[in-house]
Amino acid sequence: MQTIELNERQLKIVEIVKAYGPITGERIAELLSVTRATLRPDLAILTMSGFLEARPRVGYKYVGRRDGIEDIERIKKKIVQEYMSIPVVVHTNANVYDAICTMFLEDVGTLFVVDENKVLVGVISRKDLLRASIGSQDLQKMPVNIIMTRMPNITYCYKTDSMAKVSKIMMDKAIDGLPVVRDTKTGLEVIGRITKTNITRLMVDIIEGRII
Repeated sequence: MQTIELNERQLKIVEIVKAYGPITGERIAELLSVTRATLRPDLAILTMSGFLEARPRVGYKYVGRRDGIEDIERIKKKIVQEYMSIPVVVHTNANVYDAICTMFLEDVGTLFVVDENKVLVGVISRKDLLRASIGSQDLQKMPVNIIMTRMPNITYCYKTDSMAKVSKIMMDKAIDGLPVVRDTKTGLEVIGRITKTNITRLMVDIIEGRII
């Protein structure tokens, strides 16, 4: 493991947190007679390198030098259910014009096509809608089932899948989002969606010390 050399101020911060932790960044700044803004880079280095642990509304706690294995294990335990969003769907009887309006009003990159039982039957991307809109066809008369990707060519996930697994699937297949489904007697019911935004939220939670 690579040795991290701390500067004089960072060593002082570690000693303060050891003695008084948990302690807020503002209080550390007071004890060192510097501003909170001045300390931000030092606190970020000490947190990311594993010397300190940041807890929202609590402060910093000394945890000793870690190799990152504990943090990786915490991340692996995070599942889709904790980060998924509400799905944005259109029904099989919708037309392409309806789908375009829904996509832009909801500000999403993917629509899920469902039947009357909320069962997943197709997926529509921005590229699908763009291709459909090129030409002279009447979009209000064009059904979405003409342009959608159909089962079984749809990649999906379950709410119990790990975020690490889903992130790798999205990266490997170069897709922006996945439908979250559950098994029913009639098929795969759509109950959520997981996107790059959700994965970014997980990364922010890691950086800000909210992964416990």
